[in-house]
Amino acid sequence: MSLAPVRDLQGPGFRHPPPLSLYVHVPWCVRKCPYCDFNSHALRGELPEARYIQALVADLEAALPWVWGRRVRSVFLGGGTPSLLSEAGLEACLTALRTRLPWDPEAEVTLEANPGTFESARFAAYRDAGVNRLSVGIQSFDERHLQALGRVHDAPAAHRAAEIAARHFANFNLDLMYGLPGQSLEEALADLRAALGHGPTHLSCYQLTLEPNTPFFRDPPPLPGHDLVAAMEETLAARLAEAGFGHYETSAYARPGHRCAHNLNYWTFGDYLGIGAGAHSKLTLQDRVVRQMRHRHPEAYMREALEGRAIQESHDVAWGDLPFEFMMNAMRLCDGVPSTLYEQRTGRPFDALLPTLDKVESLGLLVRDWQTLRPTPHGQRFLNELLQHFLPE
Repeated sequence: MSLAPVRDLQGPGFRHPPPLSLYVHVPWCVRKCPYCDFNSHALRGELPEARYIQALVADLEAALPWVWGRRVRSVFLGGGTPSLLSEAGLEACLTALRTRLPWDPEAEVTLEANPGTFESARFAAYRDAGVNRLSVGIQSFDERHLQALGRVHDAPAAHRAAEIAARHFANFNLDLMYGLPGQSLEEALADLRAALGHGPTHLSCYQLTLEPNTPFFRDPPPLPGHDLVAAMEETLAARLAEAGFGHYETSAYARPGHRCAHNLNYWTFGDYLGIGAGAHSKLTLQDRVVRQMRHRHPEAYMREALEGRAIQESHDVAWGDLPFEFMMNAMRLCDGVPSTLYEQRTGRPFDALLPTLDKVESLGLLVRDWQTLRPTPHGQRFLNELLQHFLPE
């Protein structure tokens, strides 16, 4: 496999690669939620932990030529439900990955967890194994809404999970959803109050959306109307600001010093190596940007990864697509990005972007100076309208 062909003079050129993150996908859940379109699979029988970890290690070893000489700035174990891994399994996995690909000594290492898998001793062991940030999929503290969402945990388990997270991790995120079936504004605020009562450093607040190829899409539940959902969004944002949380990304709020480094790398068009079933990678080489996807089904992934063939799809990002891909990520950030980042991450001259920026700014979707590009509040709310102007002609 050739990683550095002769540069096309009409294509990008990169002096230095962007920061590198590592994403590790664990594809199993206790039960698949009806709104979820992630590559997750209900666990039937015993978790094939040892074989899956072997496949992850083989996957990483085969991928090392793509990232020679680079150091990982953040690690994220997502899913699925990575907290289904045993304490010994997670420690063995992290140790194997760390010894094959160098990590920054201060790397943020996040583990996603669901309340149905919480045990205090287990999460203390995860912390001791090197996890320094936890992300807990609470979604709601309301029994009725948890049942409507098909979650495996109940309200007491949600509170218990948040308490355990606070006990063992100085830095932890709670996921909340709003716009739930039959939810009122007061119920959405009650969820937020409950979450804040546990002292998280980060909150991810998402509107429930109906994604294709999910049971909710095929048989939609009764959702709150547009005006009520907009009121929820605005009220939650105001209450979070009062509580000292900065709104730094479309769905993310953080206390000072606790923005998610891993997600920030995504939004600033950094690189990430994804290993595990269905994991995606975006990697910057000397003269191109490459996107990859691993085999999606867990069994196929394990079989192919152990033979050195984890990658199912790989393609170069077209030269003309880079502006859109950069802006699609960067404009999720409320404060925007430095203007200089565009050339660094796309290899394209900033001057060529000026006519489009002029148009988008005249429409009130974006503001800029010679230092920063950032969306206006209108641009944040109508992000698709903003982004369409950067699509290749």
